Amino acid sequence: MKTSETDALGGTLSRFYEVEPSLENYWRAIILFGSNVASYKFALAKSLYELTDSQADLISLDTLAEPFARHICEHLRASPRQTTSRFSQFLASCADFNNGVITKEALLKQTVRLGFQNVIDAFHNVSRAELGCRFFLDERRGPGNGIRLTEAFFKLAERPDFVDFQHETEARWRLVETAWQEGLSRNLLAVQHDNDIGSLFVQMKDRRVDITSCRDSLNGYQKGRCFYCYDAISVDSSARNLADVDHFFPWCLRRELPAINGIWNLVLACTDCNRGEGGKFERVPTLALLERLHARNEYFINSHLPIRETLIQQTGKTEPQRQQFLQGCYTVAKTRIIHTWQPQSKGGSTF
Repeated sequence: MKTSETDALGGTLSRFYEVEPSLENYWRAIILFGSNVASYKFALAKSLYELTDSQADLISLDTLAEPFARHICEHLRASPRQTTSRFSQFLASCADFNNGVITKEALLKQTVRLGFQNVIDAFHNVSRAELGCRFFLDERRGPGNGIRLTEAFFKLAERPDFVDFQHETEARWRLVETAWQEGLSRNLLAVQHDNDIGSLFVQMKDRRVDITSCRDSLNGYQKGRCFYCYDAISVDSSARNLADVDHFFPWCLRRELPAINGIWNLVLACTDCNRGEGGKFERVPTLALLERLHARNEYFINSHLPIRETLIQQTGKTEPQRQQFLQGCYTVAKTRIIHTWQPQSKGGSTF
């Protein structure tokens, strides 16, 4: 990556958590923007979610091995490609367990020996640097042979957003492994949205591959807030504030605007903004909201494939081109619809 591109990436990612330096945003930066050469980071995150009720802050590798290996094995059954490297001895052991070649006890021994070699060291790294907030400390060389959860992690577990992290992490994992599994060039993997069932999918030759829920994929980039009014939303299906998936530029413009059902035009909104009294409906969001859409999309762009590549295909290779694309859509929309809309803010700026 060129120096200018690296600087732009670092600036975008730091803005993600510096605009609102909360524990939730530090955690989401790790899940959404950390580089991925294997899926171990997602398995470790999902394992930590399960261990929040632990009375001890020191988690031994023996304890961590069971959920970690279980999550890897579950994903291997659906997507055999869990790394960008040609071979992994640990993943081979997981595959052997899935095929009945080795016992669970043997798998857990291999997990302790091989599974955590790199992921513990690299977990907090984003944009080639370590975040200023740590959720665990590496104590593998101590008598406990494990990791020690920090106060930041336990505080994170008490936050309302914590229930959504499981969904967001799984969605991110599914997006990454789909790209690896198909073994495609980045510019050939186009992520699409199914309005009827609310899922993201890719079309592979003569077959469709469903990836994950659209809500789960978008929520992290919006930091668990309504795109329009910043009110808290959730992707938990049982939550009272379950988010709606909304088209920023209304669906009635589908014949005038290109790829209107693309990820670039999809946002999560609270029910009041989407369909409540005084909601957006078929009005055009204001220019201030258009700038917010650009900022949200740049978070996507500075994430890793395949959403990044899909957005570049749909909106432009460079940031000025993407700004021009959105401005062009806005001009067309205003000509057709005329009326603009913006709700009263219910929270501080988070984008």
